[in-house]
Amino acid sequence: MPRNSFNSRPGDRSTWPLRRAVAPAAAIALSGLFPACQSEPPPVSTLAQQRSEELVLREGDGVKVSFPGTPELDPPPSAIRRDGKLTLPIVGDVEAAGLTPSELQNRLIKLYAKQLISDEVVVTVVSSSVYVFVDGAVQHPGKVEVDHPLSLLEAVMESGGFDYATANTSKITVIRQDPSTGKYSSIEVNLKPVIEGKKADAFYLSPGDVVHVPEKFSLF
Repeated sequence: MPRNSFNSRPGDRSTWPLRRAVAPAAAIALSGLFPACQSEPPPVSTLAQQRSEELVLREGDGVKVSFPGTPELDPPPSAIRRDGKLTLPIVGDVEAAGLTPSELQNRLIKLYAKQLISDEVVVTVVSSSVYVFVDGAVQHPGKVEVDHPLSLLEAVMESGGFDYATANTSKITVIRQDPSTGKYSSIEVNLKPVIEGKKADAFYLSPGDVVHVPEKFSLF
């Protein structure tokens, strides 16, 4: 699912600690729990592969570049700047934002061709920021920011939880933008079975997703 705006390609970030800032993420479908879906998310296996292999680097991501055959070239971890670049020894500024780690690795192999003993460069994402917006029938609507993959339920809990007196937990809408087309799509997710303790796969958000928790319809 989309990432730089509403897309998600979280990478191998198993060591991310939880961090949250409330002010104003690859999706896993809840199997059979949201029939009214305008945009089909990828299956679990596809999402897992995207996380480990197809993360798209963004500004602010902390990146560690290693040269296994030439460790003296290893720079300290650094963050991708607002201009989308990293500054590395010998080669200087290198465009990193918008590339996957493997694409950046291949670029660095070419740039460091004269210095490398073996054609091996390892790019590891050591930190990142994932943010979404939650509004509607939750306790604290606004922006939720963490540095690890974020599920829909976690985003709601980070917003103080549902307002159970008014929240319609069976028809939550996730609005997402495709960065390649700029078009928006919406996904309707039913979290009611999960809240009732039934087993279901987590629905993971993409950075920039907007989550809307509607109120229950009432004639009174």
